[in-house]
Amino acid sequence: MLFSEKLIDWYSINLRDLPWRATQDPYKIWLSEIVLQQTRVVQGMPYYLQFLERFPTVFDLAEAKEDEVLKLWQGLGYYSRARNLHATAQYIAQEKNGIFPQTAKELKKLKGVGEYTAHAIASFCFREPVAVLDGNVFRVLSRVFGVNDEIDTPAGKRIFKDLAQKLLDSEKPDLYNQAIMEFGALQCTPKAPLCNVCPFMQKCVAYQNQMIGDLPRKKKKVKVKEEHINYLVLVDNNGNTFMKQRTQKGIWRNLFEFPRLESEFANGVSEGLNETIRLKSLENQNVELTAFYPKPVKHLLSHRKLFIQFYIGMVTDYSAFASLSKKYHIVQNIHTFAVPVVIERFIGASDFFNS
Repeated sequence: MLFSEKLIDWYSINLRDLPWRATQDPYKIWLSEIVLQQTRVVQGMPYYLQFLERFPTVFDLAEAKEDEVLKLWQGLGYYSRARNLHATAQYIAQEKNGIFPQTAKELKKLKGVGEYTAHAIASFCFREPVAVLDGNVFRVLSRVFGVNDEIDTPAGKRIFKDLAQKLLDSEKPDLYNQAIMEFGALQCTPKAPLCNVCPFMQKCVAYQNQMIGDLPRKKKKVKVKEEHINYLVLVDNNGNTFMKQRTQKGIWRNLFEFPRLESEFANGVSEGLNETIRLKSLENQNVELTAFYPKPVKHLLSHRKLFIQFYIGMVTDYSAFASLSKKYHIVQNIHTFAVPVVIERFIGASDFFNS
C-alpha cells in the first residue's frame, strides 16, 4: 500500500472532530489557520469559536475596529497575526467582494499568508494538489524516510518540499494534507511518539535505526535576549490609571500598557531606580511605590525572556502629573482595552481594578 493510502486510512479512524474540518468555507479555514499558527489546538479552539461567533463572515471582521480585534485576540500572542488577519479581511471584503483567491499562488499574496497557509487553504477548500509543510510534516517525513537534512536551511527545506509534493495524493490533497498533519500531532509526536502502534513501524528509518530522538534536525539555535521591564501603575480610588497605546513596531504594537522603565540588569530595580521613578515620572510628588509581586514575573516570548515588575502608587490628583499626561491618558475602564497577556494577568490579580 502506498504511503498516502496508508496515511489516509489511519486518518479516517483517528481524526479529531474539529469544527473547521466540517466546512470548505475559505473564510473559516483561513481563520482557523491563522489562529493555529504557533498555537496548539486546545489553546486556539476557544479563540476560533469566539472570532466566528463575533465575526461570522469576512465582512463582519472587516468592519470591526482593530482595537476590538486585538482585544478578542488578547492572550493568544504573536499579535501581528491579528493585525494581518484584520488587514486581509478588509482587503477581501472591500477589494474582492468577499471572495478568496482559489490558488496557492494567489493566496500567498494576502497579508499574513505564507506558503504553508496558502497550501492548506488551497487544498482544503479547492482541492488544489499542493502539499503542506509544517512542523508536524517535517517530523513525519524526516523520521519515516530518514531525511537527515536540516529543516531550517534553504537546501533542507527544498528537499522536504520536493518529497512532500511527491508523496501527495493528487486526487485527495485535502484528505492527505490533513492526514499527515494529524499524524504528526497525534501519532508521530515530538516526544514519546506511539511507535509500537504505528502503521509505518516496519519501514520507518528512524524507528529501525533508533534515531527517533535525533530527527528532524535543525541548524539554528535561537538566541534568547533578557529584558527587564518595570511598569509604573498609578491608581486612584476608582481604579483609574495612566496608560498609552504602543505605536512602535514589535509584537505589542497597538496594545495598551502602563508607563515603563527598562533595564538590562537583573537587579535593575534598586533603590536608586525607585528614586529615578519618583523624580522623573512622579514629578517629586509624595507617592510611595510598592512592588506588586515579591519578585519580577518571568514572561517568555519566542526570542526574548522578560522579567516584569509592577510598581503601584496610589494617587488622588492626576493633574499633578503634567509630564505623564502629555504621553499617557487616564484609563477609566481598563478591562475594555487590549493589553499584553502579562498585563492582563496583573489586572486580573489586582484588587485595584476588580472592586
